[in-house]
Amino acid sequence: MVGIRQRNLFNMGIPTRVLARSLAGRAPARPSTLVNPIRHASAAVQTLDLEPEGQHIKQMPLPSNDHRQTVVILGSGWAGYNLFRHLDSRYYRCIVVAPRSYFVFTPLLASTAVGTLETRVVIESVRDKGLGWRKLSDVLGLLKRKNFVMERKPVEPIESSLPTVELVEAVATDIVMKNNTVTVSPRISEVDPSETFDIKYDKLAIAVGCTSQTFNIKGVEQHAYFLKDVGDARRIRKRILERFEAANMFLASPERKRELLHFCIVGGGPTGVEFAAELHDLINEDMQLYYPKLMPYVQITIFDVAKSILGAFDKSLSEYAEQYFRRRNIQIRTGVRVQEVTAHSLSIKNEKGQDEIVSYGLLVWSTGLAPNPFVARCDTVVKDDRNSIVTDNCLNVYAKYSDSDSVLNKDVFALGDCAQIQDGYLPATAQVASQKARYLAKVLNKQATTGANGERMPFVFNNRGIMAYIGGWRAIVQGNGGEVKGRTAWLLWRGAYFSMSVSIKNKILIPIYWFTNWLFGRDISRF
Repeated sequence: MVGIRQRNLFNMGIPTRVLARSLAGRAPARPSTLVNPIRHASAAVQTLDLEPEGQHIKQMPLPSNDHRQTVVILGSGWAGYNLFRHLDSRYYRCIVVAPRSYFVFTPLLASTAVGTLETRVVIESVRDKGLGWRKLSDVLGLLKRKNFVMERKPVEPIESSLPTVELVEAVATDIVMKNNTVTVSPRISEVDPSETFDIKYDKLAIAVGCTSQTFNIKGVEQHAYFLKDVGDARRIRKRILERFEAANMFLASPERKRELLHFCIVGGGPTGVEFAAELHDLINEDMQLYYPKLMPYVQITIFDVAKSILGAFDKSLSEYAEQYFRRRNIQIRTGVRVQEVTAHSLSIKNEKGQDEIVSYGLLVWSTGLAPNPFVARCDTVVKDDRNSIVTDNCLNVYAKYSDSDSVLNKDVFALGDCAQIQDGYLPATAQVASQKARYLAKVLNKQATTGANGERMPFVFNNRGIMAYIGGWRAIVQGNGGEVKGRTAWLLWRGAYFSMSVSIKNKILIPIYWFTNWLFGRDISRF
């Protein structure tokens, strides 16, 4: 990149030490930096005067007795969540800025949308950094005592002033790199979004992710359902059950039943395919027991502009998935362009290039990713033609200053779906985002422990393969070890996602829900 020079903005802070945990049959000792690991920071702010204009800027105060470096992380997705989980709290004070207080395990969202899993088991609270393990340690220590009386040591005020992670439920609106500040707008119902304030950082990680791509097609945002968050999964689940109840009314004509029970998915990638598979499982295994007379009216259709679905997979695997779907009466329509969406129909340009109207009862939209609005309007960093933030191979951003050319800023990083390494395009997947986060945490931890601030080893992506569930206890897996399909691939698919789930609580609950729903069926109650 022309006109780029390096500027080293790294300033080492003074690390604080933590106490070692006790393993002698009692609850582990709580180190001073870990006793109150989360402090909600729609917190008090202080007002600073800027001279000579006399303007007032609200700035989030930093504890004077905390000498750790402040790392501000924008986003709580795969990149942001894994980054703050792996940063050493002895050296870094993390402030997570995100509009939601949890991390979503997105590969299992399709399962929650049909009731195979409950929404609680696919989210992890940002505030719970290790609290679950410490509570479990308390219980194990309690069981070893003779008197079963739960006792907790009081938290000293001095300890609670040094949190490991602070959560600011807000969205970033601006970055001023020359002042090392990020401006945020609150996203809490009781707080006015216009009450913006600044957060001072030593290190900044931009990991805001992306939004759903709609291609500016009329009616998509108003009438389609997306599958990016647990709220989306809840709405889809409720909509499916409402469609069956409405079609079951004696007032519905046969044409109306076909419209209500036509489930359309736009997008033939892994998300769309897995949702279609999970939906077919729900209908075939549960709904037909409750609504047997409605089964002739049910239809699932996948629309995609490409010539085949699952384009990221080898042709043999995508063809296997297509053949399996067609045997299960899931219609696949490729080479189709959606032109407009209304409340009850799609206007498409079909395979023959002709205009066609398709009625539907539920439309799920899964056509890829669009730039996050914050990244799209951010003019302080260099971006590529896809509006992704450009980084070097150590994940540092190229900052743009008014008085100079682009400068490599070694205190600001970008990772996850919103960023791309210069001349090294990687897919926007959870695998890439989590590996970048772990790499960056390892680099920063090493700098803090050794004090070295020299050349860093570049990030290298380790491709562990891709997989997709296609229904009926079958899946497809493509990796370095070759291709696997069928039941064996399904076991690999479930085993991989079980092992990737974060908390011990969810590692217990996920297989429990898998087993109970297989044994007793999915819950079809609407609430």
